[in-house]
Amino acid sequence: MTTAQEDRTTDELKALAEQAGRDLEDASALEILQWAVDTFGKGFCVTSSMEDAVVAHLASRVQKGVDVVFLDTGYHFPETIGTRDAVEAVMDVNVITLTPRQTVAEQDAEYGPRLHDRDPDLCCKLRKVQPLERGLTAYTAWATGLRRDESETRANTPVVGWDEKRQKVKISPIARWTQDDVDDYVAEHGVLTNPLLMDGYTSVGCAPCTRRVLEGEDARAGRWAGRAKTECGLHG
Repeated sequence: MTTAQEDRTTDELKALAEQAGRDLEDASALEILQWAVDTFGKGFCVTSSMEDAVVAHLASRVQKGVDVVFLDTGYHFPETIGTRDAVEAVMDVNVITLTPRQTVAEQDAEYGPRLHDRDPDLCCKLRKVQPLERGLTAYTAWATGLRRDESETRANTPVVGWDEKRQKVKISPIARWTQDDVDDYVAEHGVLTNPLLMDGYTSVGCAPCTRRVLEGEDARAGRWAGRAKTECGLHG
């Protein structure tokens, strides 16, 4: 089993990811995650926003004690932190919490208060993108909960692809799932979900930049509402 990125060149990893994306397109989420664990071992982790714990639960069925990386931006809803704590308490996973270099107060002192209103891209970069990049340095491959049906920007998400920005293999084992698939899995396995999903939120991010979704809107319409921004920068 290969566990270190040094065993493969970047070109080899990229080719491996692209081939796996083709080979595993019709595979189940568990089969995709089994491939990831078999291929990367401890060099593989799951990232979770704690909107739900579906991918973490799936991965724990393949590898007990799998690393689950969570970004604590300092702006999360209490319900999100509570979901993180519950996942850590009841699931067979190793939750790793990443934090930005600056507290919210320190960021306010340097950039001024409510940076998320004035320059949300910079706020996301400081509180999400940079901490994740630091946190992923120990891994060759990372899994996400991205789904193609969430928004137009995610419609072409491969089940396995190449993260050019971070030079890592990026795995989206439930990319082909629908919301109904997620709901069915949660119900069947009793998977923890963020309580906000029962309160009109269909995508849960930082509290200042997330609102409830209106009827007929896509699942991510409540993120940075009223702005052209649709992604925090973690996925493009």
